Amino acid sequence: MASATYLFSRLFYSMLCSCRAFVFFSSAISKELVMDIKKDMEVLTRLGALREMNLEYFPIDSQGFITNNERALEELFGDEENNHKGVTCLNVMAKRIATVFASLREFPSVRFRAAKSLDATTMTTFQDLIPTKLAAGIWDCLVKYKKSIPNFPQTETCELLILDRSIDQIAPVIHEWTYDAMCHDLLNMEGNKYVHEVPGKSGGPAERKEVLLEDHDPVWLELRHAHIADASERLHEKMTNFISKNKAAQIQHGSNSSSEMSTRDIQTIVQALPQYSEQIDKLSLHVEIAGKINRIIRESGLRELGQLEQDLVFGDATTKDVIKFFTMKEDITHENKLRLLMILASVYPEKFEGEKGQNLMRLAKLTEEDMNIVPNFRMLGGQPVTKKSLTAAFGLKFDIHKKKHAARKERPGEEEKWQLSRFYPIIEELLEKLMKNELSKEDYPCLNDPSPSYQGSPFSGPVNQNPHSMRSRRTPTWARPQGSEDGYSSDSVLRHASSDFRRMGQRIFLFIVGGATRSELRVCHKLTEKLKREIILGSSSIDDPSQFITKLKTITTHEISLDDIQI
Repeated sequence: MASATYLFSRLFYSMLCSCRAFVFFSSAISKELVMDIKKDMEVLTRLGALREMNLEYFPIDSQGFITNNERALEELFGDEENNHKGVTCLNVMAKRIATVFASLREFPSVRFRAAKSLDATTMTTFQDLIPTKLAAGIWDCLVKYKKSIPNFPQTETCELLILDRSIDQIAPVIHEWTYDAMCHDLLNMEGNKYVHEVPGKSGGPAERKEVLLEDHDPVWLELRHAHIADASERLHEKMTNFISKNKAAQIQHGSNSSSEMSTRDIQTIVQALPQYSEQIDKLSLHVEIAGKINRIIRESGLRELGQLEQDLVFGDATTKDVIKFFTMKEDITHENKLRLLMILASVYPEKFEGEKGQNLMRLAKLTEEDMNIVPNFRMLGGQPVTKKSLTAAFGLKFDIHKKKHAARKERPGEEEKWQLSRFYPIIEELLEKLMKNELSKEDYPCLNDPSPSYQGSPFSGPVNQNPHSMRSRRTPTWARPQGSEDGYSSDSVLRHASSDFRRMGQRIFLFIVGGATRSELRVCHKLTEKLKREIILGSSSIDDPSQFITKLKTITTHEISLDDIQI
């Protein structure tokens, strides 16, 4: 180890020979390396700064981050018999999550989903203990930060709630009808990068242009969480208003009898009104994107599919409706058929016992590879899929009405302004209960007993011997984004909190192991405004439906039969 660190320091020196260097590490470095650098005067004299920044995470927007553990589903929910990769994955994830709190100078009370099978007759699985183990790993890092980082809080300043993907298996596959989700679901984007063609200069051939749909774009910021129908209407109004207020734009548009504007029309307006070029470019970009999304919705028959999905979730449709849909809509894509069956399996797990599930998948004409995804999907419920016992394969704790199967209840006071906007991720209920101090302390225990001076949600009663959480509100704003090859703004960092949220109260951090969804990110923004508490969503990754399905293919499942049991 010593020779390796010394070699590193000499290589480090060779980089500094020509100039003074300011070096920043994204995570902690070893004491041995620091001592080697200190002892090497040639290196030391050329160092302008040497600091640990604690930035082992990637911002995805103003209230979201990922730890970039892209293989978390495979490593954590895969082979139960060999969980070495899972342990390693959790250790890395815990350290990366901890750097969020180090960089923000926040010290959370840690709350997590307790194992579902803690009883005398059932053996607890590794998958059951994922939130528990992650909570313990994060806590170990935080304890070290309290001793090593200057001005790190010594008492709780915020809350952290740790969940995993088993808490809601519907959110990753159902069609979410907001502008942001539709962009990522239907347009084959790379991260936040959208590629489109623009008219060439001076009438030349079309040129490819890459843009990032992120917080620096005011139109994106306004519309991203709007229903696609609402976003389309607003964009049309914005363009109409702009043309009506600018004579040059009216002249250029007047020559076109159609109410729709082509990209060539827009380019002509930009040339006539160069002072508005940036505004028009952004507006025309989103007009193009919304138009493309609406065209895909029409051509793919997504409205009818989306209605059936939501009817299933709310108990207004049954297996018969799905069978009828498959027989009448043979042109639906394989992925959409698979997503519909996965929702059906969540709401009606008994319909996938033995040959029943196989017959449904054959009716949908799924490939063998796609047919293997459904059992993998069911494994996320925390229990093995067996031939004898399938009805309990989902660990979802939704209220099931006796008269009808339903994975969600209608929410009183929530108006459905736009069609297909009934669905909500289960984290919306959990966060609201957390805010009201109504979240079960048995199902979501606290790891650390908050100090009496802590000003988060009141916590009374004995502390369970598993993890628990507390809250903190201040607004993190990521630095102005810069483009990167992966389509994300990887050099963005959290800035200081705004005074508005500091007055409101403390932040809530929600972390989902196994991938978060666009709908869950939307909920965090929605509840931040509604409840005046800043909620920051973290996850191992943020997955669009096709990415989630691809990851499910990597999970290794083992069916258990009576022959496997030795008596």
